[in-house]
Amino acid sequence: MPSSPMLDLSALRENYTKGNLDVSSVLSNPIDQFRIWFQEATVSQVPEPNAMHLATVSASGQPSGRIVLLKTVDEQGFVWYTNYESKKGHELADHPQAALTFFWVELERQVRIEGKVEKVTEEDSDAYFAVRPRSSQIGAWSSPQSQVITNRETLEENEKRFQEQFMNQPVPRPAHWGGYRLIPQRMEFWQGRPSRLHDRLLYTFTDNQWQIERLAP
Repeated sequence: MPSSPMLDLSALRENYTKGNLDVSSVLSNPIDQFRIWFQEATVSQVPEPNAMHLATVSASGQPSGRIVLLKTVDEQGFVWYTNYESKKGHELADHPQAALTFFWVELERQVRIEGKVEKVTEEDSDAYFAVRPRSSQIGAWSSPQSQVITNRETLEENEKRFQEQFMNQPVPRPAHWGGYRLIPQRMEFWQGRPSRLHDRLLYTFTDNQWQIERLAP
């Protein structure tokens, strides 16, 4: 097999100039600070501001990442919903720790979050499932997420079967589908700066309180 030509990206770079970040200018609670940045991303019409990279690790120690959508932020942490029997679901069952990353390139900002993960209550999962579009509710039943399937028609047949099964009635939440909450223990806020001398502020939860430190870029 012939070798592919090298993809040289050495000249591809941006000089970040849109903001700055200092310990004196941020809130003492990183979740409150996140809310401010998230609101600014929303007002700035960043596409899908709640899209986040979720990193988990397998039983053998192999990292795995994918993009999921944040659905709730509260004082307890960051919540998303998925299939508990998916690859990430199995990995979180083995190792209930994870990392989240938000990158809002239009604002030259990144937020990294690390912590332990737990399932949300069944009541919370039921409440969110109930407000999803009906097509998404049917989809939660139709897709054996992360499993090998023969073809696209398998999904379409499953979808048709569950549409018929739940015709003229509310779609119940599958037992294998629900929410996870990441309870943050470390949160880092990154603001791009010129000459790659970026601003990085790290919040660490220690002795029942948040400590803030500046990190070298």
